[in-house]
Amino acid sequence: MSIASAINTTKSILSNTATQTATVSTNTSNTNTEDYNRRTAVTTTNPYSGATTVKLERTEDAALLKQTLSAIADDAGQQALLKGLVSLDAVMGGSESSATPSQYLAALVESLDTYATSPSDVTLAAAAVAAAGDLANSLNQQTSAVQGLRVQADSEISTTVDKLNQLLKDFEKVNDKVKEKIARGEDANDALDTREGLVKQISEIVGVTSTVRDGNDMVLYTSGGITLFETVPREVTFDASAVLSADGPPGNAVYIDGVSLAPGKGSSTSASGSLQALLQLRDEVYPTYQDQLDEIARVTMSVFAEVDGAGDEIAGLFTTKDGSTIDFNNPDIVSGLAGLITVDSDAQADPTKLRDGNISGVSQNTENAAGFSDLLYKYLAGFEETVDFDGDAGTTTRATLLAYSTDSVGWVQEYRSNASSAAESTSAMQMRAKEAYANATGVNLDEELILLLDIEQSYKAATKLLSTIDEMLSSLMQAAS
Repeated sequence: MSIASAINTTKSILSNTATQTATVSTNTSNTNTEDYNRRTAVTTTNPYSGATTVKLERTEDAALLKQTLSAIADDAGQQALLKGLVSLDAVMGGSESSATPSQYLAALVESLDTYATSPSDVTLAAAAVAAAGDLANSLNQQTSAVQGLRVQADSEISTTVDKLNQLLKDFEKVNDKVKEKIARGEDANDALDTREGLVKQISEIVGVTSTVRDGNDMVLYTSGGITLFETVPREVTFDASAVLSADGPPGNAVYIDGVSLAPGKGSSTSASGSLQALLQLRDEVYPTYQDQLDEIARVTMSVFAEVDGAGDEIAGLFTTKDGSTIDFNNPDIVSGLAGLITVDSDAQADPTKLRDGNISGVSQNTENAAGFSDLLYKYLAGFEETVDFDGDAGTTTRATLLAYSTDSVGWVQEYRSNASSAAESTSAMQMRAKEAYANATGVNLDEELILLLDIEQSYKAATKLLSTIDEMLSSLMQAAS
């Protein structure tokens, strides 16, 4: 080996060790930095100077990243659904609450039964009418609360859409920066880390798949195949609703690149990202429970229906706040009825009319007997009669009123319980996916320390070679003199 080649080799080794040491230092300092991928100083060999560092390579694993993004989206959707169901459970008063419509129905039955045994007791009559008022108030309050949850979900959808649009704008800037640096031959690793972090954030809102084109230009699609980003962000639009009512139009859709985003389905939701889960809550979960409330109100009104002079059934103890009428022979949902049901003012003024059946209709107590209880027992029998319910309300289609009201509570609790179990699974899956990806692409301190020891040995070799060159040059100078 000539002195010149020895000097070149020494310079190369020292340069390599400097770059490798800096890389290890950067890796070590970013051990706990989220979205940081390990860097490796890649070297090549040439016949003149030996090994030479040519680039800093970012550790990547496309398969594990794809799995991680899917797990993030699934968990975000499931957690958003569970949060909404917990809110619905709170509206109902909790699973152990005694303030649900089913409990007020049971209290009304008990009051009626007591009144039927002493139909001449005005105090008992007033108690029965008061129990009816409690039931009507419960249905009114539940309706108001459920519609409040729908408005809240609608507002969250609006906020989430705004966040998604901003993330896509940020993604465009970083993606352009990646392409620019790669085109110039510069280090784009920091920009790649930032871009990957943005993709993860986007996947929390809507499931993401990606492809990488020439120049490391990334294209994003939703898990359903809608284009999210291609060169420029695609428009995500949504018109929030200031008010949502049980008998009004549904909330507006979310459009991505002109395509409507479908809501999630089921307690183990199909939602990929929080946005689809919020649509599911607003358009499926909350309205279904509202339908059940409306069915409870409809059948309750039917149980207490009276007969007019023509022999037709009309509203009796329960009527509507706006004076609207319903067809008692039609087992279909009357949207918003639970928010309109109220106790007739005449019954409140004279509770004994409940006994006689002449709140709005014709008195059935033709002899005006104080002990008349036929209608009261008829009302009680109505609670035990199996009737038809609209299947669109999501639960049983044929049951007694009391059983149906209990099934309604059970429907919510089962939905929430199943969603909770599914959320535990998606959370565990997300943790495992992130851990696997971190193990494959993140920084391992033990590995970095081992590499540092190797670098130290290379540096020692360079110093020995440098010392040898110094001795050779000294000898040469002495010989020349």
